[in-house]
Amino acid sequence: MEKTKTVSIIIPTLNAEGYLPPLIHALKTQTHVPEEILIVDSESTDQTCAIAKQEQIRVHKVKRSTFDHGGTRNLAAGLTTGDYIFFLSQDALPVNEHYIEEMVKSLEQDQVVMTSARQIARVTAPPIEKLTRRFNYPADSFVRTKADIARLGIKAYFFSDVCSAYRREFFEEMGGFESPILTNEDMLMASRAFGHGYAIGYCAEAKVYHSHKYTLTQQYKRNFDVSVFLQTHKDEIESGSSTGEGIRMVLYIEKELLKKGRIGSMIWCVFDSGAKFLGNRAGKKFASMSQETILKKTSNPGYWKKKFSDQK
Repeated sequence: MEKTKTVSIIIPTLNAEGYLPPLIHALKTQTHVPEEILIVDSESTDQTCAIAKQEQIRVHKVKRSTFDHGGTRNLAAGLTTGDYIFFLSQDALPVNEHYIEEMVKSLEQDQVVMTSARQIARVTAPPIEKLTRRFNYPADSFVRTKADIARLGIKAYFFSDVCSAYRREFFEEMGGFESPILTNEDMLMASRAFGHGYAIGYCAEAKVYHSHKYTLTQQYKRNFDVSVFLQTHKDEIESGSSTGEGIRMVLYIEKELLKKGRIGSMIWCVFDSGAKFLGNRAGKKFASMSQETILKKTSNPGYWKKKFSDQK
């Protein structure tokens, strides 16, 4: 009889006191209770660490200035022992007690070495955000391989460490995430899984509440970073332009908003989409920009400051 696989949950935190109590409760009441939970905290100034200690959750502290999307997660993975490594954002809340159970099922499919969950916008999220989550995170599960890239383009690599899980042996085989990395460490790992003949999963049965309310400036900066990432890794992510998928999403959102008579939201969607487009276009020209300009446009100045410092 095969031994039951163990699960380690890793939660990067920064001032998460408002999110942590319900998240810990949700994890402790799963049908498959995780064998360990590790919080990696970036110098929170609120009660995050105190709450974790009270709940008997292990905390590893890192300096905020040294946080890296890939490196910090690699560090955390090395501090855990589970057969399956789960990553959860502090503001992602499992919808029900079957989250871990369903994610494990997804990982146990043949050749699937990494899987991500369905994200559902919170009730308080703006209409555009709700529709964006519905577009990007469908109700049906799927498995993708390298063969799907020709059909899906950049969408084939779509993956999110907001709510993800990896087989440890695969994670270690890949040497963990690339580090340092500006953004999208998860997407790059998906590319490398394809390159080694593996498959990635999407588990619609495993659901979390997760959404944001970004300003136009935040949207611009996030898309600037994603564009820089795609430029930097264009040899590994063979997907062409992401513009077509973006247009398809905008048309879907505007159509749904029109059905509901949300004219104000339709207008805001135009500005929101414009901010994303401009950020994406600017990111394609980052190589010719001054350090000062890049620092004004990025949402991750820490990454760039270290990069610029290392170049001296």
